[in-house]
Amino acid sequence: MIKRHLVAGIAVLSTLAVGGFIAEAQMMTGHDRLHGQHGSHGMGHDEYTMPGLRGANTTDAETAEMQTLFRNFTLMDREVINIENGIFTVTTTNDPETYSALVSHVTGMIARVEAQDDPQVIIQSPTLDVFFMRGTEIDTEIEVTDDGIAVTQTSTDPALVSALQRHAAEVSDMVNRGMHAVHERMMN
Repeated sequence: MIKRHLVAGIAVLSTLAVGGFIAEAQMMTGHDRLHGQHGSHGMGHDEYTMPGLRGANTTDAETAEMQTLFRNFTLMDREVINIENGIFTVTTTNDPETYSALVSHVTGMIARVEAQDDPQVIIQSPTLDVFFMRGTEIDTEIEVTDDGIAVTQTSTDPALVSALQRHAAEVSDMVNRGMHAVHERMMN
């Protein structure tokens, strides 16, 4: 059960981040988009508070975990292998704070996917929508290691396989580039 929770959490993290920033970008005026000024709309966006990580259905602890993961993205490494019916991912860190946030976030988000309990994070990627609607059709195996998490997620549904692979790529981009990856997707 914990293994499945950790895998879904990794997928949710990346999707949440991408989708929320898209919503935030849609609320920005053209002038704000050109100059990258988010604060004029009451969002108070900055790289420290990351208000886009809050959701209509999130706890303060969940938001804090995501903030830690985004602040410490340079402390994580990630490998993704697309397999015929899904993905195999390994995410690692040597930082204790980041490790704790990673394990807790992944576990919590997998539980949300299984319960179809969408956190509705402001920057949530649309890729996650199918997970919250049909997460019970995803088979997940998780191995928590001393320095991270190895996750295999598979499905017999080609649409879910495609979403798993797309989301894994989104998470990897965020692990490589942090919020810059999210901001870039918002502008596309």
